[in-house]
Amino acid sequence: MESAVLPYLFYLFAFVIIVSALLVVLLRNIFHCALMLILCLFAVAGLYVLLQADFVAAVQVLLYVGAVAVLMIFAIMLTSRVFGVDLKQQNEQVPLALIVSIVFVAAAFYGLGKTVWDIKDASVPADSTMSLGKLLMTTYVMPFEIVSVVLLAALIGAIVIARRN
Repeated sequence: MESAVLPYLFYLFAFVIIVSALLVVLLRNIFHCALMLILCLFAVAGLYVLLQADFVAAVQVLLYVGAVAVLMIFAIMLTSRVFGVDLKQQNEQVPLALIVSIVFVAAAFYGLGKTVWDIKDASVPADSTMSLGKLLMTTYVMPFEIVSVVLLAALIGAIVIARRN
């Protein structure tokens, strides 16, 4: 990919991430919020591609977009039939959340401004995907198994709730 286009792609992906993340918390329809989350996760995968982390981008799309987000949409659609067609988000703590968010963003920008950033060699070892795969299947296999059990429990819970009526 030509290097003159890369900054524009980064800004495009960053814009999509920011707008879709804001829409996730601002939209009233929970199904639309889930769709905006999927868009945000796709844009993050695009950033991984720009960073030449193709394996991480593929895992992002397969796990988060392909599994977690689709499971969330499935649960929303399954439970919305039980509790009523018009599921809306209700939140009375918007002013407090806005204040906390502004303080957090200000602290983050302050920290970013005061940090000395050392530039390191960003070359990726040739066998990084293989070593990452070995780590995921040996050292870090337990967290992935726990996450799969939690997702299975959520899916079973949604089916039980939907089946009662």
